[in-house]
Amino acid sequence: MKPGDPSLDNLALARRVLLDPSGLDEAVLLRALGEVFEHRVDFADLYFQYTRSEGWSLEEGIVKSGSFSIDQGVGVRAVVGDRTAFAYSDVISADALFSAARATRTIARRGAGRIKVASDIATRPLVPLYGAGDPIQTLSADAKVALLERVEKLARRADPRVVQVMAGLAAEHDIVLIARSDGLVAADVRPLVRLSVTVLAEQGGRREQGHSGGGGRLDLDCFDDETVERYVREAVDAALTNLEARPAPAGTMTVVLGPGWPGVLLHEAVGHGLEGDFNRKKSSVFSGRVGQRVAAPGVTVVDDGTIPDRRGSLSVDDEGNPTQRNVLIEDGVLRGYLQDTMNAGLMKTAVTGNGRRESFAHLPMPRMTNTFMLGGKHDPGEILASVERGLYAVNFGGGQVDITNGKFVFSASEAYWVEGGRIQYPVKGATLIGNGPDALTRVSMIGNDMRLDSGVGVCGKDGQSVPVGVGQPTLRIEGLTVGGTG
Repeated sequence: MKPGDPSLDNLALARRVLLDPSGLDEAVLLRALGEVFEHRVDFADLYFQYTRSEGWSLEEGIVKSGSFSIDQGVGVRAVVGDRTAFAYSDVISADALFSAARATRTIARRGAGRIKVASDIATRPLVPLYGAGDPIQTLSADAKVALLERVEKLARRADPRVVQVMAGLAAEHDIVLIARSDGLVAADVRPLVRLSVTVLAEQGGRREQGHSGGGGRLDLDCFDDETVERYVREAVDAALTNLEARPAPAGTMTVVLGPGWPGVLLHEAVGHGLEGDFNRKKSSVFSGRVGQRVAAPGVTVVDDGTIPDRRGSLSVDDEGNPTQRNVLIEDGVLRGYLQDTMNAGLMKTAVTGNGRRESFAHLPMPRMTNTFMLGGKHDPGEILASVERGLYAVNFGGGQVDITNGKFVFSASEAYWVEGGRIQYPVKGATLIGNGPDALTRVSMIGNDMRLDSGVGVCGKDGQSVPVGVGQPTLRIEGLTVGGTG
């Protein structure tokens, strides 16, 4: 590798922050991994992490709270078949490392026989997907406060019906180093920023709200004047639209989903069911269906962790494997699942770079990165014009999904009634009820406007939260059940 290689730059920074203060080096890491291998172990790894995070929030025209935290520690994992032993410490030191390694060894004890740990270190090259700088340092405290105050002023100036504005600014600088029993060491330096805007509008005693925001693996200066104005405009427009909303109709009908964030329905109703652990345990509705048709022709679903600067992207996953573009469903046919190291080994398939964990205190598992449906051939206007009577949902709030059968319930935070191919009026209280795999077979038109979300997604699984991205084009879906209030 040449000087200036990001693999070397990231590794040097990770060593300086995570190892040097405690006098650790790669030789010590190999000895710690050797401790784990006193008993039979298929593989083991060490996950070091140092995270600085900062948050600011504005309400009622005042920056009411600010927070700053530093978290660091190391997790030690050993895998034997489908069993995992894990211990962690929030202190990084030789004593803490070896204590965690011995605890893991004890948990992993299973008869005789060992697999030898590697005796040397190899560094994995990586493709830089984002800068390595600390985003917290890219704006002064005064500039951060001024940014939030600008959000407040812009929103109130936009319309006299705006009665309350809430805004939040968050930044994180995450440094990780992974050392594995096969001798591989990988490091990543991950920035992450987010700006959120919530607006409350009031008219005739009725109050409604609108949301917007975005971010990614960028610096805080990505929130320039144009971007901030767009977020504010979107939030205000959504709140004012909801002031005019009528009760949503109920029944089985054609539903058109807008591009971008509505891909969260795809993420929840389909994406989780394509994660390797659920399929290895045969608890997913997609289990054993690789090579079979699971969606309408034209439906192609991709998980891609390699998109530069995106919220869900990673240069390497939390097991040290490079992320990649994984085609999960191609033209309606299931092609594969998202895999971490353990589940890929047990299912005798390739690792896909989707081993993710919330922190050093958590175990990795198969998780999505940026999951989206590719665009089709139809103009979005053509899709809307084709609807005789139906719902057009352009934004979503919360939702629930049962992985075992794919059933979902999602609440639309911004939706419209369509009749005669035209939007008639906004509706409130629309809930989409259905089955993810079944809904994919009901896709009848796919727009040519595929868009990723603005960078706000957080995915929860087994008590762990990680940043993700979602996306899709405009979609027409036949025969979805809409639970309404009208």
